[in-house]
Amino acid sequence: MFWYQQPPRSGLKLIASSTSWNYSSYEDGYSEAKFEVNRQNTDYSLMTIKNLTTEDEATYFCAARDH
Repeated sequence: MFWYQQPPRSGLKLIASSTSWNYSSYEDGYSEAKFEVNRQNTDYSLMTIKNLTTEDEATYFCAARDH
């Protein structure tokens, strides 16, 4: 499962990826303290953005890959 951020007039930026239910890895500049990713099973993932500011304005995408 992959979570992306696309700020206005900018390209996609990978925030985090999760390869198992209990583990998520974050890209440089992103952390669980701000972007909390929870994955309960293969079909469900939730990302919570904490302490929103105007700098968080973006479109957010979730993507999955079939193995």
